[in-house]
Amino acid sequence: MDKQSRWAQLRPYMMIAPAMAGILAFVIYPILYLIYLSFFKYNLMNKDKSKFIGLDNFTQIFTRADFYKALSNTMIYTASVVLLTMFISLLIAVWLNKKSKINVIVQAGIFTPHIISIVSISLVWLWLMEPNLGFLNYVLKTLGLPPSQWLQSSKTALLSVIIVSVWQGIGYYVLIIVAALQSISPSIYEAAALDNASKWKVFYKITLPIISPQLFFILVIMTIGSFKVFDTVQVMTGGGPNNATNTIVYYIYGFRTTNIGYSAATGVVLMAIIGLLTFVYFRLLSKKVHYQ
Repeated sequence: MDKQSRWAQLRPYMMIAPAMAGILAFVIYPILYLIYLSFFKYNLMNKDKSKFIGLDNFTQIFTRADFYKALSNTMIYTASVVLLTMFISLLIAVWLNKKSKINVIVQAGIFTPHIISIVSISLVWLWLMEPNLGFLNYVLKTLGLPPSQWLQSSKTALLSVIIVSVWQGIGYYVLIIVAALQSISPSIYEAAALDNASKWKVFYKITLPIISPQLFFILVIMTIGSFKVFDTVQVMTGGGPNNATNTIVYYIYGFRTTNIGYSAATGVVLMAIIGLLTFVYFRLLSKKVHYQ
């Protein structure tokens, strides 16, 4: 085999080598090391006391009430953020589907929160939700409605975090759906008009199936992202009050120095939950996605 033909065989592998090196260094290795640490009682403050304990960390996880509290908070947060964001984004996208200068400006305005740091957004909403001087309670009082404690009450704190996350994420997903809607051939709607199909039937039978790949992508990406929420909780509530907003990632963060092995084990459990959900999505919903 001459050098030219040998290079032709090796070239594809050489082209993907940098990307594969990055994946191995920043994805595969951290995952394997995370699994390795999950079998240890590992204290960053005193590494000499670290020792192998097998599955004890996992046993401890599933016997602690605070883990189930964090898990339930995360599931409520994820379900609420995903459903509300997808529904509102779809409504706004349908409204902005027509090409006009005003809609372009509105799209840019809606997308702006997505490019702003979530920390900055959280700080602004923290001021808006301040119970005594906040703008939201001022509006409620002006309308003759009782003020809310927002982040200071365990009954409304998680809802407040959900509101901020939905507001911040809508713009990105609106643009994805708008792009999907504008890619639909007008001839399809013309054919439906000749059949006297109602607007709702056209939307349900034609529009939704055609944009289903984009909706499925949004569903998967948002579910994974929502399960990993941390910044908003850290800035706005710190997991409180009374662990009302303590999510799994923030729960993992709480053991970062005292027992990193337990944190690693919880991270493995989180990874398994996300993997299982993704598998269920692809198993149950991928067949209903219409690919052109």
